[in-house]
Amino acid sequence: MSTVQGHCDPGFTGVREVFEESFAGGREVGAAVAVYAGDRLVVDLWGGVADRRTGREWLPDTPCVAFSCTKAVTATAALLLAERGAYDVDGPVADWWPEFAAQGKENTTAAHLLSHQAGLPAFDRPITAEQATDPAAMAAELAGQTPEWTPGTAHGYHAVTYGWLAGEIVRRLSGRSVGEFVRQEFARDLDLWIGAPDDVIERAAKLTAAKEPAAGGADTGAPPGDTDVLARLTAAYLSDDSLLNRAFASPAPGERGFNNPVVLRGGWPAAGMVATSKGLAGFYRDLLAGRLVGHDTLRKGIERRVDGPDRVMLVDTSFGLGYMRPAMTFFTPPEAADTAFGHAGYGGSIGLADIDRGIGMAYIPNLLSQQFSGDLRAYNLVKAVYAALN
Repeated sequence: MSTVQGHCDPGFTGVREVFEESFAGGREVGAAVAVYAGDRLVVDLWGGVADRRTGREWLPDTPCVAFSCTKAVTATAALLLAERGAYDVDGPVADWWPEFAAQGKENTTAAHLLSHQAGLPAFDRPITAEQATDPAAMAAELAGQTPEWTPGTAHGYHAVTYGWLAGEIVRRLSGRSVGEFVRQEFARDLDLWIGAPDDVIERAAKLTAAKEPAAGGADTGAPPGDTDVLARLTAAYLSDDSLLNRAFASPAPGERGFNNPVVLRGGWPAAGMVATSKGLAGFYRDLLAGRLVGHDTLRKGIERRVDGPDRVMLVDTSFGLGYMRPAMTFFTPPEAADTAFGHAGYGGSIGLADIDRGIGMAYIPNLLSQQFSGDLRAYNLVKAVYAALN
């Protein structure tokens, strides 16, 4: 009997086959995938165990940490405030955050914050999980730092700091935390939390690590056979001082990693979202339908603001105003190159939408791969969705 449960429309049976094969091949412990075509839920599948230690089954409403899939939700909150006229996306951050103008950052714009151009991809000092529960303190920490590059002249993935940069737009201009704003404005009916309540944390899937990476470091999505890129990635992975490692190292989630309730309760707005696959796919469904921001706002939000070498990831990345676009860290089939957007997450999760095809999807596993982004389990599911559309 297959470990996979749920329903799949006849036209999307290829998605179920790929999902089942991933379990059969030992690449999953527990996971879920959901796909909306317009407002129709065409795929809603789950399987495996939510907690490998206890054997607790993954259920239809089992939530799980989705890591950087969080960034697209935080960015949408910021774009909604821009749509309402609260600030100018291309205007100076100092207009509404005066303290940010320190250390040569006076010309930084909100668009720089939203598109990984701010030059603040890492904290200058170690931050604990407990300290990271205070968004005002995290924002103040970043406001006082000197940028790694002149904002707007380059881009580099702000793996965790993104949440307190883009999130400060929300906090200062709405008076609410990102989690509160998201819950009240557009996630009332979605199983999606940035700052999960205790009952959600209790039933959430427990993350479990894959085997250690082979010698040579983590797989960050470098093209096979590209020895120059692989050499740079290996050197960065092995150096504690590299921007790559610094960007991911702090705040430190603690001994339990992202299973730590302090992290999940703390609502890190770049990486702390807890969601079901149906909840995250529903977010993209509503985003495409114009129920979260207007269609013009969304189209401007997904326009490529940066595209090319990433100072942190050391491979080519591409971003709009918070949304990933197809690149080495956001794998899509060729037919999606101009129309897909969303965000991948560390360990394998992905949320993706196609603005022309009206597809919103999400995949969230609890077995973490060793990739920072661009997991092939997610890619194979995305590929199967597009094959069904074709």
